[in-house]
Amino acid sequence: MNQFLYLLPFIWATFHIPVTSTKKASDSRPNIILIFADDMGYGDLGSYGAKDWETPNLDQLAKDGTSFTQFYVPHAVCSASRAALLTGTYANRLEIFGALDHTAKHGLNPEETTIAEMLKGNGYQTGMVGKWHLGHLAEFLPTKQGFDSYFGLPYSNDMWPHHPESKNYYPPLPLFENENIIETIDDQSQLTTRYTGKALEFIQKNQKTPFFLYLAHSMPHVPLYVSDKFKGKSKQGLYGDVMMEIDWSVGEIRKKLKELGLDENTLIIFTSDNGPWISYGGHAGLTGGLKEGKGTSWEGGIRVPAIFTWPGKIPAGKVQAEAAMTIDILPTLAGITNSELPKLKIDGGNIWPQIQGKETESKPYFAYYNRNELQAVIFGKWKLVFPHEYRTIPTRTEMRNDGIPVKYSMTKLEQAVLFDLSKDPNETRDISAENPEILAKLNGFAKSSRADLGDALTKSEGSGLRKAGRVQ
Repeated sequence: MNQFLYLLPFIWATFHIPVTSTKKASDSRPNIILIFADDMGYGDLGSYGAKDWETPNLDQLAKDGTSFTQFYVPHAVCSASRAALLTGTYANRLEIFGALDHTAKHGLNPEETTIAEMLKGNGYQTGMVGKWHLGHLAEFLPTKQGFDSYFGLPYSNDMWPHHPESKNYYPPLPLFENENIIETIDDQSQLTTRYTGKALEFIQKNQKTPFFLYLAHSMPHVPLYVSDKFKGKSKQGLYGDVMMEIDWSVGEIRKKLKELGLDENTLIIFTSDNGPWISYGGHAGLTGGLKEGKGTSWEGGIRVPAIFTWPGKIPAGKVQAEAAMTIDILPTLAGITNSELPKLKIDGGNIWPQIQGKETESKPYFAYYNRNELQAVIFGKWKLVFPHEYRTIPTRTEMRNDGIPVKYSMTKLEQAVLFDLSKDPNETRDISAENPEILAKLNGFAKSSRADLGDALTKSEGSGLRKAGRVQ
């Protein structure tokens, strides 16, 4: 008997198979978690240079995967940027401009194919938590765009009665669960915590099948709120506290994946919808020294941090300096999961080789703003900025730190300027005179884009434009 008891641990070790995941071992499709911050600047993570607050979980995410140093959004504003991310398409092609509010009668056309719809067609469970901002009416909610579940706000968290410049213009801020308003919010201090809880619930519930989770944090978009867990924790103040709580959220998600044995087969993508809203001074993020911010096509407005992590598939600690854009995420996920691409034309391409750290051939990217105005072309290290008006602000030292924005002033770029971003990421020196061939090449890309997508500046009509969804 004693001998039998002695052997029990070895018998148990031999025949017991740890249940680290209930997903079928033969299913190679990865889980995908896409985390999208709001108004987070290029310099807001420790791995991208932040000093006055700590982001250990995001820094670890970067150490475990590939970080892009020249990653862009095509539109430096909320709704347009989100439409581009989810469809792989320039948002002006879809007639989604600016930031939709509670008066909008349109949204992302249900005929468009989102990442969620694409993956759902390949057997994925799909869930969204957070800020939608692609139409608040029933016809345009996430559950009509491929998501099995939704918990979050229909538009920006500043679109509420307490807006500092538009008091009582907006109605109470509605919180949705699927297609129903479950409450209105007057205190946002638990918003990041609640989003995180719902994200963890989704992962727990769908651990047996491949899943796609789109977690779109409402912050660090103003107004800034933070739970007691992180209040007063950063050197910088409230903005730093908010960033630390977002970082905590990422850590909780990774912890849950590890607990369920899903971490090895989960691709995590972390990025932002545009640069910081720098008119809010200390309540805004950092550009990392880049020019201007949200609402402009200068680097501070459209260049964002981007991290891709998938153990064993994406090399750890890689830094990718080649240009890429959020429109590339959909076709990349299609390639990884062997999913069918949308039938309607998309603009992005598969950047999986770049994510793995390989060198690839450069392709042109376009920055559109002010509805449908082509403001810049990016091609590898080169950037051509066209004449246009843009908003600018006083230096950061002159700004307030109480959540009240300073006023923008408008300035005009009178002639096109060319930059070598590898040497001059802050866009200080025009080198068009020394590089006539590059100038001609980028102007050629712009001509093709205007023929395809149009350009309000040149009053040209694009041949590839489609329509937003509208209430009948």
